[in-house]
Amino acid sequence: MNTRKRVGTALLCGLLASSALTACSSSETAAPAAGGSEPVTLDYWLWDDNQLASYQACADAFAAANPGITVKITQTAWAQYWQNLTTQLAAGEAPDVWTNQVSYYPQFVSSQQILDIQPYVDAEKVDLAQYQDGLADLWTKDGKRYGLPKDWDTEAVVYNSDMLAKAGVKPEELAELTWNPQDGGAFEQVIAKLTVDDKGRNGLDPAFDKDNVKIYGYQPEWNDGSQGQNGWGELAAANGWTYLDKNPWGTQYKYDDPKLIETIAWYKALTDKGFAPRFDKQSTLGIDAVMNSGKAALTIAGSWTINTYLGEGAEQKFALAPLPVGPVGSRKSAINGLSDAIWAGTKNKDAAWKWVKYLGSSACQDVVGGNAVVFPAIKTATEKALAAHKAKGRDVQVYVDYTKTPGGTFLLPITEHGTEISQIVQDSLQAVILGQIEPAEALQKANQQVNGLFG
Repeated sequence: MNTRKRVGTALLCGLLASSALTACSSSETAAPAAGGSEPVTLDYWLWDDNQLASYQACADAFAAANPGITVKITQTAWAQYWQNLTTQLAAGEAPDVWTNQVSYYPQFVSSQQILDIQPYVDAEKVDLAQYQDGLADLWTKDGKRYGLPKDWDTEAVVYNSDMLAKAGVKPEELAELTWNPQDGGAFEQVIAKLTVDDKGRNGLDPAFDKDNVKIYGYQPEWNDGSQGQNGWGELAAANGWTYLDKNPWGTQYKYDDPKLIETIAWYKALTDKGFAPRFDKQSTLGIDAVMNSGKAALTIAGSWTINTYLGEGAEQKFALAPLPVGPVGSRKSAINGLSDAIWAGTKNKDAAWKWVKYLGSSACQDVVGGNAVVFPAIKTATEKALAAHKAKGRDVQVYVDYTKTPGGTFLLPITEHGTEISQIVQDSLQAVILGQIEPAEALQKANQQVNGLFG
């Protein structure tokens, strides 16, 4: 899943949520204003600290344009965010509006905790065509709509430029890479060339020592839930695999498909050859920290990491390349988007809708794009984000190119039981990479468990 894991400015609400379950009421209002009207304070939650400044600017502009409505933003880190939200919903004290993600929102729909905004969208004739293709459809079920798109992300190869040059690999070579699950294609050849043992021999040298690796050619992501968004999902899709019988809202997963099994087997072989770190030997640091430490040459990462790898805080010189072309004859990137959900229990539905509509408008998304953190959902705001990155000397076009190619993107799975499925599949894949079970057996068992959840 998309783990844009970013602790926040209002941690107090989270602490209260895990103890007394009090005080964070979404219906908080200020003292009556002159003239007898009651101004409203909307609670709005998000998890990404990199985007806090952008949305605070949106909140300030919104308040100026809507006298009597104030937005109070609470930002907490990813894991705590969902824990707090679940607790607050159970207590009937949820925020008026929160940032939503596709892996979590089906449970809010089935629990009737999230407001259908389609009547508002119809009444105000919101232009859904302004958004990146397919994003508006993510948030609908049975004629109801549960959010407007706010941003999107795709995946790319992130590589260490100095390591690439030292290995004699030209950047333009990465733009032409192919991959297959049998021998890894040109992609594996580059990974092998970038892998270096403690004697300075690369992975193509017959004397290469896989047990004493100094720099790994590839740093995989194995805490990627049921989606494989940061690597195996893209390669499996480029091998012809799809998650479900239909998406969104399918009921039969395909984790036992040979196209996925052979993709995971390739990942395991990459580890066995010493070109990627063994799971039980991986650093406890996150992938971005490993890449910044110079212990790995390339990885696959989402566009939400642009500032991590291309920003001023990067400790290595990084650049981007497109994903390799797979057996289907094209590149495939997952495209994921976020939205803003309105709590069904809020006492401020109309005010909350005004805020959600503003978040989904160019007035806010142009601000987000101009700050060059993520790609906004509105197409014209995406162009502003590209221009802002270019002004900072960053070439991030590869992330956008998939959206301009027919069939270049695919949706992450949206179904019931998302969190349960994520754990089942992740546990299965980690057992494979640890050598405890063969890929076919592991994924067949996982698929039975997953589909068994649907009855």
